[in-house]
Amino acid sequence: MKSPLTAVGIIGIATTLALTGCAGAGSLGSSGGHTVTVAMVSNLQMEDAIELAPLFEAQNPGIHLKFISLPENEARAKITASTATGGGEFDVVMISNYETPQWAENGWLTNLSPYIAATNGYDRDDFVPSIRDSLSYRGDMYSVPFYGESSFLMYRKDLFDQAGITVPANPTWEQVAGWAERFDGSGKDMTGICLRGKPGWGEVLAPLDTVINTFGGRWFDENWNAQLTSPEVRRAVQFYVDLVRKHGEPGAAASGFSECATQFAQGRTAMWYDATSAVNTVESRESSRVVGKVGYAMAPMQQKQNPGWLYTWSLGIPESSHQKDAAWMFVSWMTDKRYIEKVGNDLGWERIPPGSRLSTYNIPQYQSISSAYGPITLDAINNADSQHPTVQPVPYTGVQFLTIPEFQDLGTRVSQQISAAIAGRISVDDALAQAQQYAEVVGKTYQQEQR
Repeated sequence: MKSPLTAVGIIGIATTLALTGCAGAGSLGSSGGHTVTVAMVSNLQMEDAIELAPLFEAQNPGIHLKFISLPENEARAKITASTATGGGEFDVVMISNYETPQWAENGWLTNLSPYIAATNGYDRDDFVPSIRDSLSYRGDMYSVPFYGESSFLMYRKDLFDQAGITVPANPTWEQVAGWAERFDGSGKDMTGICLRGKPGWGEVLAPLDTVINTFGGRWFDENWNAQLTSPEVRRAVQFYVDLVRKHGEPGAAASGFSECATQFAQGRTAMWYDATSAVNTVESRESSRVVGKVGYAMAPMQQKQNPGWLYTWSLGIPESSHQKDAAWMFVSWMTDKRYIEKVGNDLGWERIPPGSRLSTYNIPQYQSISSAYGPITLDAINNADSQHPTVQPVPYTGVQFLTIPEFQDLGTRVSQQISAAIAGRISVDDALAQAQQYAEVVGKTYQQEQR
């Protein structure tokens, strides 16, 4: 596989970008080579990228890659601190559709649209539209997707078939709770469901917020009055906490995506509600005992239909980077169609980064192995509505997060209260009372701005 920029030529692309005012301080034509430092989240797909990175270096001998791979919460904190202060430690950062539009507005990220336009064959229009739009600010892209995801219900179809249970395409949460009770303890070490309980706005709050939304809840009303003690939010949170405490995994308050992935892939739980990208683990013969035994359904609903989240891990270039041209060469390589094909051919089609490009779902090899989950993944991503995430109107956007700068801290604080309730240390009412106080402080700042 050739580098995506081979056809344009290193000098040509550097010249083109310089003319557009987008070239970095470290010109690709200078001597001595370039070290591009990449900060990434240590998920499976990113580990595959690190494994394949020597291919990029071989094709681009003037560029050396240095990876900083960290768990999600740690990566978020380190990347945010560096980018916000213009520290310049990183040339490429793995961020999401939460950070991208806000950081673009702050001037922290490089506008990638001129790079995209100058890169032959990169094909901006091939990105899934909802994902592409979520990474844009004023019509320009400030990061590009490595993979995209929504959320869905994964269940042990073999066990459900044996029990004579047919899972509908759009199950309700009441149905899920009933199935969890039915299968909890049905086998050795078998639990009914795995749900995230680990503190972190990107951990427990990701699935929980979709439950709050579909139960009719919201964080704030139209006037930024906090709503975390409303009847709708309380019902949703109490339901979630009760479900995971009664029929969930051991140590649920410390379980996040990775822990649930292990539980489900090892056959120790009957259901798992989480990211559509989890198929990279669930359907991998190297890491899963349930390959071919899993069924998939849309995110469980209550009042609001299509409550699944919209998320993408993407790659951006901090404005403070001095290696922008070299950084873009790596970013475009890792997010190109040909990279997806390389992963499929070399590592297995179940391990490709899904949900970023429409063309992925037209690859015959991928269509063959993903018939159970590929179409539903694309439908879930396309149906996720981050602009209208709730039943009642709200002044914010975002499904499993609020696209406001304060949410990193607010969400983390609230998640700690929820995790404490899951652990049984405090009641749901006490957790939400404290969470309401945190939210009121944030709401008042926006109320003051409106005056």
